[in-house]
Amino acid sequence: MHTMSPAADLRVLSIIPPMTQLNTPYPSTAYLTGFLRGNGVAAVQADLALALVLELFSVAGLDRIKACIDALPAAAITPRVDAFRQQFPAYRATIAPTIAFLQSTDPTIAHRIVSRRFLPEGPRFASLDVYVDDDGGDPLAWAFGALGLHDRARHLATLYLNDLADVLRDAVDPRFEFVRYAESLAMSQPSFDPLACALDAPYTLVDEILHGLTCDAITTHQPRVVLISVPFPGAVYAAFRIAQTIKRQQPEIITVLGGGYVNTELRELAEPRVFDYFDYVTLDAGERPLLNLLAHWRGERERSALVRTFVRDPDSGAVQYLDSREPDIAFNHVGTPTWDGLPLRRYLSLLDMLNPMHRLWSDGRWNKLTVAHGCYWKQCSFCDVSLDYISRYDAASATTLVDRIEAIVAETGQTGFHFVDEAAPPKVLKALAQELIRRGVSISWWGNIRFEKSFNPELCQLLADSGCIAISGGLEVASDRLLKLMKKGVSVEQVARVTRAFTEAGVLVHAYLMYGFPTQTVQDTVDALEYVRQLFEEGCLQSGYFHRFTCTVHSPVGQNPDEYGVRLVPPPAGTFGKNDIAFIDPTGVDHDRLGVALNKALYNYMHGIALDQDVRAWFDIKVPRPKVARDVIARALG
Repeated sequence: MHTMSPAADLRVLSIIPPMTQLNTPYPSTAYLTGFLRGNGVAAVQADLALALVLELFSVAGLDRIKACIDALPAAAITPRVDAFRQQFPAYRATIAPTIAFLQSTDPTIAHRIVSRRFLPEGPRFASLDVYVDDDGGDPLAWAFGALGLHDRARHLATLYLNDLADVLRDAVDPRFEFVRYAESLAMSQPSFDPLACALDAPYTLVDEILHGLTCDAITTHQPRVVLISVPFPGAVYAAFRIAQTIKRQQPEIITVLGGGYVNTELRELAEPRVFDYFDYVTLDAGERPLLNLLAHWRGERERSALVRTFVRDPDSGAVQYLDSREPDIAFNHVGTPTWDGLPLRRYLSLLDMLNPMHRLWSDGRWNKLTVAHGCYWKQCSFCDVSLDYISRYDAASATTLVDRIEAIVAETGQTGFHFVDEAAPPKVLKALAQELIRRGVSISWWGNIRFEKSFNPELCQLLADSGCIAISGGLEVASDRLLKLMKKGVSVEQVARVTRAFTEAGVLVHAYLMYGFPTQTVQDTVDALEYVRQLFEEGCLQSGYFHRFTCTVHSPVGQNPDEYGVRLVPPPAGTFGKNDIAFIDPTGVDHDRLGVALNKALYNYMHGIALDQDVRAWFDIKVPRPKVARDVIARALG
C-alpha cells in the first residue's frame, strides 16, 4: 500500500500529454488543479504537448531533425524531405520568428511573411492555388481583404508548420501529428501488445525530447503524485512514455491515469501490464476518486474504500476494480479551474482554415469552462448515453458560473471562453447571460448546443448581448426520418429556424454532420446534402464538419442494434481497449466513397463556392436526384 505523511502528500503534478491542441491548454488539468487546491493540496500542472512542439520546432529541434535525415539511406528520402533538406538554411533562419509570431510576441514579422519571399514553401502551400483570382491577383485577398495582414500571415505560417510536421512524419516518426500521436496504438485496441511493443522500441527523436521534458518537469515540481489525463486515443502512447520515464527515474512517484479516453475505452480493463506504468487508473469525473486516493495514501482509508479505481492486486497480479460507490462532488462545488503554472503566452494561434467559424478551434487562446456536467437531453442513439460524462446531469447556478468566469479572467487576463459541454442547456445559458449582463461582465464565448426550439430569436439575441459569438450543434444526418431514429428531438426545419435566429443575432453557426448511420441510403445522403446546401445558401450555417458514424458499445445503437436494423460484429477478445464496434448494415451502401463527396462539397460551401450547383455534381458515381425541393428551407423560414 502506498502511504505518505500528511506533509509529503501535498504535491500533485497534473500533466497534459502530447498531443491535444496547441492554441490553448486542454482543460482537464486546470479543473483538477483548481479542485485539489481548493481541498488543501499543493497541486501544480504542466503541458508537455505544447512543450514538445516548441522543442521540436525550434532552431535546435530543426538541427536534430536534419541530423536524423542525414542518417537516412538515400532510398528513404521522400520528395518533401529532400525539399526540406535543400531549403534547410531558410527553415532554420525563419523558425524562431515564425513561432514568436504565432505566439503573438513578434507581430511585425507579418509584413515579411505575407510577402511570400520570407518563408520557404513546401507542398502544403499548393492549397492556396484554389483561391487564385482570374486576374492573377493575391490568392488570399478574397478571404482577408486589405486589412487582414496578420490573418494572412497566420495562415501562411500555419501552412509552413504543417510542411515541417509532414517532414517530421516522413523522416523521424511516422506516428506524429499536431493533434494526435500514435493514435492507432490505442483507438479501440483490444490488445495491449501493439502499445507494449512500441514502448519497448528504441526512442525516436520525439521520444527522446519527451523523455527529457518529463525529467525536467519532475525535477522542477518534485511531485509525490503524477496525474496524467488522457482525453483522446492520440494522447495515450505519449502518456505511457511519460509514465515509463517516471517509473525508470523515480519509481516511488505514484502515477495515476484518467481522462476521457479511459472513461470510454478502458471500462473493462483487465491488462496487468498497464500497471507497470500506472499505479492507479480511475474512471469518470476525477474529483471523488482523487479525494479517496489521497485519503488512502495518508492511511485514512483502506484500499477497498477507493472509488471507480482499477489497481493490480499485489498477490495475484490480476487487475481489480474498486468502487465504494460514494457520491460524486456536486458540480456547484468542484471549484474554479486554474491555469496557474501553464505558459499561457507560449500557445500558438494557428489558422488552418480560412472559414471564420471553423478557425475558432485552433486560433486564439480560450478559457475552457463547463456550464453543466453531463447532458440534459441524453437520448441521442449514437451517443455514449450510458456513461457518466453524458448520463449524470448536474448544473451549476448562474451565480457560481459567473463567479468562476470573473476569477478566471482575473487570473489569465483573457476574456474569451469556450464552453465545452456536450450540449449546454438553454435554461442555464439564459440565466448565465442574464447574470453576465446584470454584473456588467464583458466576455466573448462560444459553445455547443442542441438546435431545439427553446432557442427562439429573443433568447438568441440575449445570448449574443452577453457575449456569444458562435454556436455549434448537431444536425447530424439532415433527414427527418433519421433524426427521429437518432432520437435527436429536432427536425430539419426546426434546425433552420434556430440557426437563422442565431445568425440574425450576429452569432456564427457550425453544424456537426454525420453520414453512414444505420439504414441510411444513398437517397438519404443526397437529400441530406441538399438540405445542407440550402442551409448554407440561406445563411443559416457558416461552418460544418461531416464525420463518419461510428457505433460504440456504450450507445443505444451498440446496446440495442435490432432497433436500428443492424447486426453487430462481435469484437475480438481482449484485455485493453473496447469502444468502437463494427456492424453490418443491410443497405450495403459504400459510405466511405460517399463521404469523399460530402466533405468536398462542405469545404466549398464553407468558402461560399458552388452554392447554386446541383449536389449530384460532387459525387463520382451516379446518384439519384434529391427528393428535397430546392426551396424547402427558404419556405420553412417564411
